[in-house]
Amino acid sequence: MRESTKEITGKIQAATIEELPVLFLQYEQDERTGVREAVERGRKRLLAYEREIERSKALQKYEREYAAYQHICGIDEVGRGPLAGPVVAGAVILPKNCGILYINDSKKLSEKKREELYDIIMEQAVAVGIGYSTPERIDEINILQATYEAMREAISKLAVVPDLLLNDAVTIPQVSTKQVPIIKGDAKSISIGAASIVAKVTRDRLMVQYDEVYPEYGFASNKGYGAQAHVEALKKYGPCPIHRKSFITHFAGES
Repeated sequence: MRESTKEITGKIQAATIEELPVLFLQYEQDERTGVREAVERGRKRLLAYEREIERSKALQKYEREYAAYQHICGIDEVGRGPLAGPVVAGAVILPKNCGILYINDSKKLSEKKREELYDIIMEQAVAVGIGYSTPERIDEINILQATYEAMREAISKLAVVPDLLLNDAVTIPQVSTKQVPIIKGDAKSISIGAASIVAKVTRDRLMVQYDEVYPEYGFASNKGYGAQAHVEALKKYGPCPIHRKSFITHFAGES
């Protein structure tokens, strides 16, 4: 009995990347419009996958350049700009020739994709370290120095000692390990991109938890950044314990 267009379409949609070429050979001669459209969608899906493999290979340029180093660690931070919450740094050592696809600057990924990649990175990474700097510490020593502290903490929490650091733009003081600062590194290095995802997901989850404690400010949606609703709540209710006092002088009359 001849397969229906619906059955064939469903089969192509459900196929793995590895299965698609076989299905193309099986159905590319079918003249039904629905089948031809399903095959074409499958071809576009396969092409997008192949392009992502090439992009991912290009993202390992620095890892290949410094391949003589055994444990290359990507470093990135999230949360320098918000009015509330900590700054969080991620340190990630990926395996050599890492095959994880879709890693990118965390800001360029959807929340769903970041969450998916976070789980994959945590499972496949050689080591992951996370560092924090509290709002109080940010107020005490300024955001740049607090960011450096969070980065040093993230490095110290790695289960494997790195012999090279690939950093997103900065050179971290008081670190003896060789460092390579890369401008916009979270979009140019797979290791830094992985670190940005780990830091972003970690901080976002923390801000969702803070939202349950301080629901007036909408932390679950704004993550502590200066969204209009957040600023209005700040003016109405004043700061809560996780606000950065040095960041909110124009909004809450802090001195």
